[in-house]
Amino acid sequence: MKNSFAKLRLLASAATLATGLMAAPAANAALTIYIANGNAAGVGFNDTTPVAPVGGNSGTTLGQQRQIAFAYAAQKWGATLTSSVDVYIYARFTALACSETGAVLGSAGTTEVFSDFPNAPIANTWYSNALADKIAGEDLDPVAYDINANFNVNLGKTGCLTGVPFYFGLDNNHGSAVDFVTVLTHEMAHGLGFQTFTNGSNGTLLGEPDIPQPAIWDHYLYDNVAGVNWVQMTPAQRVASAVGVNSLVWTGPNVTAKVPQVLRGVPRLTIGGPAAGATAGSYLLGSASFGPPLKFPGLSADVMPVSNGGANGDGCLAFSAADKLAVTGNIALINRGVCGFVVKVKNAQLAGAVGVIIADNVAGSPPPDLGGTDATITIPSIRITLGDATNLRTALAKRSRTKSGVIATLDANPNVLGGADALGRIKMYTPNPFQSGSSVSHYDVSATPNQLMEPAINGDLTHEVTVPNDLTYELFKDIGW
Repeated sequence: MKNSFAKLRLLASAATLATGLMAAPAANAALTIYIANGNAAGVGFNDTTPVAPVGGNSGTTLGQQRQIAFAYAAQKWGATLTSSVDVYIYARFTALACSETGAVLGSAGTTEVFSDFPNAPIANTWYSNALADKIAGEDLDPVAYDINANFNVNLGKTGCLTGVPFYFGLDNNHGSAVDFVTVLTHEMAHGLGFQTFTNGSNGTLLGEPDIPQPAIWDHYLYDNVAGVNWVQMTPAQRVASAVGVNSLVWTGPNVTAKVPQVLRGVPRLTIGGPAAGATAGSYLLGSASFGPPLKFPGLSADVMPVSNGGANGDGCLAFSAADKLAVTGNIALINRGVCGFVVKVKNAQLAGAVGVIIADNVAGSPPPDLGGTDATITIPSIRITLGDATNLRTALAKRSRTKSGVIATLDANPNVLGGADALGRIKMYTPNPFQSGSSVSHYDVSATPNQLMEPAINGDLTHEVTVPNDLTYELFKDIGW
């Protein structure tokens, strides 16, 4: 039986499984994941630089903390998934692409794919190594690792997101750093099967020309413009679909059934009131990664501009008596710049504001989200474009000390879920131009709240992979886990 299935090795550099190289297993009742330390002495997982324990991570060297965090993330997946076959991950810290403004945090993928193995649910279809083993009930290639994973050893150093390192605590209290457990959880998901093996840039199926076959992933990709799924498309149609912004959705029944329990209504800002004039209407907005999310029914109050901080109205200092009088019980309008968003919003909250609108200070649309972390912020905040802010300030020119007559409503549209199409199916990431390694194999960035398997690691992610926080596990159930 072992020779009756098709197999392709995807990563020629993946090491061969060898006895004695395993780190301590991340054991649990559902699935056991073993981690092989691929770093040399003194490097990566073996870095002996002394560090203080942090956030529940008891390691006293950098290498120990990296290993403990890895085992912690593996235990999360191990407790979530079920398989009678162990999973082996070959992992190491190495130099990955990065710059002062962006970095590849990590990468991971299956080392091999299989089709037509024992118990395979769909014939002539590629499955990742670990998933195929689970379904077959046996290790289809016992001499090879299942997953190959790499993590950026230079993150936080000069020129590689300088000053923004990994956080190795287990409590998700990462502040402005990058939560390593979240990155690990994300990358392990790719290795376990959260990816397509079809080439989105040229539309060809993996295995061409000898054994071209779709990935199990492709059976659940449906394009709302083309009206067919990926296994029915020509290569040219798949190329168009991979860059068809907002048109590609996931049709798996488990994910679709749980979308209403995880995704929330699209955040929205509506301006009205007796003094709104030409500014009345709906506005584009950027959401905040801190404070309460917008919900329905929402919050309505007068908009009052903040003058604190001089003519710029930057809101970076404790509010003056006049600004406190203006924003108490109202929504503060504050300019972007000088200090962080959480500083501005916290100052407004302390002054009595019930919400904050950050006015962008550079042109561009749509407005980006507001980044930052502060668990003590209890009022909602959003960002609007510079152009919209300029128009809004014109309407606010005539006002009293406590009221403007320009009413903002911050809420979420209950009829449109953030990141889902009109039929409630979650959208997949299909930016234009195509992004190799990211396009198609992630949920779309419009998902609200942010999901683990979006292409970027957002600061507001939890460590959870199940409903009601996240839809990753539901997708795994769709593909056979």
